[in-house]
Amino acid sequence: IQKRWRGYYVRKYSHNYYALRKYLEAVSVNNEIVRKKLNEYAEMKEKEKRRKELEKEEKEKHHQARKMHYLLSTEQIAGVYNSPFRKSPDPMELLLRKSKPLSHRKQPAKSPLRWDLCDMSHSAAALTFPAAEPLPPIGTRKPQGPFRDTAEVLRQRYKPLEPTLRVAASINSLEKAREEIKREEWRNRVHDNEFLPFSSYHKNEKYDPSIHRSGKYGQETYGIKHFREVQPKKWITGK
Repeated sequence: IQKRWRGYYVRKYSHNYYALRKYLEAVSVNNEIVRKKLNEYAEMKEKEKRRKELEKEEKEKHHQARKMHYLLSTEQIAGVYNSPFRKSPDPMELLLRKSKPLSHRKQPAKSPLRWDLCDMSHSAAALTFPAAEPLPPIGTRKPQGPFRDTAEVLRQRYKPLEPTLRVAASINSLEKAREEIKREEWRNRVHDNEFLPFSSYHKNEKYDPSIHRSGKYGQETYGIKHFREVQPKKWITGK
C-alpha cells in the first residue's frame, strides 16, 4: 500500500509527466524562434559584408580608372581597352570616360631662404670669420641642374671650426703632464722622513723585542747559539 501511494503521489505532484511535456514543448518552440532570429542576423551580416566588399571593389576600380585615364581613346587613336576588333568597347573604357583624371599631389612649399640677413650696406672690412654675413643672392630663381640648396651650402661654409685633438692640444703637453705627475707624487707621499741606515737618528728609540724572541721563561737560544737542542746531562757517554 505504501509503495502504491508513494508512486501515485510522486507522479501527481513531484514528477508530473504532462507538465514536463508541456515545458519541453515550450522550450523547443523558444529554440526555434531563437534559431530563426540568429539565421536572419547571420544573413544580414553576410549581405552587409558582401555590400562592403562590392563598394571597396568599385572604389578601387574607380581609383585605377582615374590613375589610368591617359589610356582613354581619342578621336584619332583607339585606346587599349577600345580594340577595333571588338563589337563593343570594354567596360573599363566606359569607366575611363566617366571618371576624371587623378590630380598630382601638391608638394609642400619649402620655406624660402631669408636673404634679409645679408645686408649690402655692410662693408667687406666689417665681415669677420666665422661670424661673417652670408653673400648676397645671385638670383631669385634656383639654377637648373643637380645643385644643392643654397641655405645648406651657406651653413656648410660658415659653420664653426671643429679642430682635431692633435690641433687642439698644446705643443708642450707632454712636459706639462710629467710636471703634473711629479707634483701629484710629491703631494701624495706617505711620510717625509727618509730612511737613514747609517745615521744616529734612531739611537734614542727604545727597542721593542719580538714576540717570538722573548717569552715568560726568558729568551730562547735556538737560532742564536745553536740550531739543535743539546742536553749533556742526558748523555750516556762523554762522547
